Parts: sequence; structure tokens; C-alpha cells
Amino acid sequence: MENTSTTTLTMTRRFDVTAEKVFDAWLNPEMMKKWFFTMEPTNKVTKNDPRVGGSWEIVDHREGKDYRAIGEYIEVDPPSKLVFTFKMPQFSDMEDRIFVEIKPVENGCEMTFTQVIVVLHEEGWTEEDIEKAHNEYSSQTEQGWYYMFLGLKQLVETGKINYPS
Repeated sequence: MENTSTTTLTMTRRFDVTAEKVFDAWLNPEMMKKWFFTMEPTNKVTKNDPRVGGSWEIVDHREGKDYRAIGEYIEVDPPSKLVFTFKMPQFSDMEDRIFVEIKPVENGCEMTFTQVIVVLHEEGWTEEDIEKAHNEYSSQTEQGWYYMFLGLKQLVETGKINYPS
């Protein structure tokens, strides 16, 4: 049994559209392929079966390589809650859990995103090593979502994303 621990990343975003519209962007393959672990110009595969026990898959092609992200739905409660697993098999067997909660607020909605990140420990790690790894995983993950959420916001509010050229 490998040694692991988890660290939790939580981010909150506001959108000037309905909760339904943001929820749909998490599940509709036509929208997912524009922002979710991929961008339309580099997306090769977007599959989604958004029901409890259903799975999703994204394949993004960058710099001559395919990057595959997969997961399974644990809870689907439109338009307010989504819980699913996330892993990238080419890098690790570790499976993170993602929680998306969306609630209506004045003139739009607020999304609270939480990712429980599994961190694999190397042999002989100290508490400090573990804490350092937690911080690194968390900040790298946060940076990735930061850009994805910018795309998500453009997509739901304007209908399109201006990709960096």
C-alpha cells in the first residue's frame, strides 16, 4: 500500500448568468471541449455520460502528446451540485475527488469548487516534506483551474472563449 495523504483546494467564482448555464457548461460536451482540461483547437475527445456511475473523458493534444483526463460521476444534482472523480492515468493511478456547488445570487450565481487532491508520499518523507508537497500540488492545481475558470466565465457569459494565440 502506497503512502498518500490529501490536501484540499477550494476556489469560489461568480458568474453573471444563471446557475443552470454554469452547471450545463460542466456537463455539455460541446461546452466542455472549449474549457474543461482542454481547448477547442487542441481537443481530440470529449465524452460524457452525466449520471451517477456514468463517466467522462477528455483527450487534449498539446506539443505532440495526448493528455487524457477521466473520471466518474458520484452525484449529479442539477443545477446545484456535482461530485466526480478525476485522474490522468498516464501520470498516476491516484484519483482526486471534485465537488462543484452552484448557488443563485443576485444577478447571477456563485460557484464553489473543491478538489480533494491525493498526494503520493515518497519513502522517508517528514511532516515538512508532506506539507511542502501539499502546497506544491495545491498551487499548481489552483493555477490550472484559474485559467480554466477564466475560460468558463467567458464561455457562459459571452458564448465564446478568446484563446491565447
